[in-house]
Amino acid sequence: MTFRAMQQIRSAARALCFLVISLALAAAPVFAQEGDRSPADSTTGWVFRWLNFALVFGAIAYCIVKYAAPAFRTQAEEISRKIAEGARAREAAERQRREIKTKLEGLEREIEQLRVDAKRDAEAEAQRLRDLGRAEAEKIEQAARAEIDAAARTGRMELKSLGARLAVERAEVLLRQELAPKSEAALLRTFIAELERSVH
Repeated sequence: MTFRAMQQIRSAARALCFLVISLALAAAPVFAQEGDRSPADSTTGWVFRWLNFALVFGAIAYCIVKYAAPAFRTQAEEISRKIAEGARAREAAERQRREIKTKLEGLEREIEQLRVDAKRDAEAEAQRLRDLGRAEAEKIEQAARAEIDAAARTGRMELKSLGARLAVERAEVLLRQELAPKSEAALLRTFIAELERSVH
């Protein structure tokens, strides 16, 4: 309630008190003559009664219209303003509720999309790791084969070299036993030269 409305209500209360006091003072002589036969019972008394009633009622109505009506009007305007504010607040709350509901629906869709993306990314990563593992295994296998081939070539060469050396030594022994010492040296040189040519 505003300060002005409170002032108007106080003014109306003061006017009403003044009216009640005035009526009490006006009625005092009537109560004082109560012991005698009241002239109020006469026709003139009745006319004055009705006239008094009309004056009192008019004064009360005037005070209500003059002082209470603006206070009631101000109060009604305040209530109307608060009702309008409440309606605006309700509309704003409803709008916020709709926005939040829309955001929540969008959030659910976004979460579902994130799940789908995460699943797809996980599958792609798993496939990439499988491909990478397969490629690494193939590289290791190729390296092992190359190493085995190199070891086999080296072994074959060593074996040939050993075989040639053994053949030379054996031929040397056989030639010493069969050939004369004179031709032994010439024959041995020829044989060694031929063996060396065949090895290279």
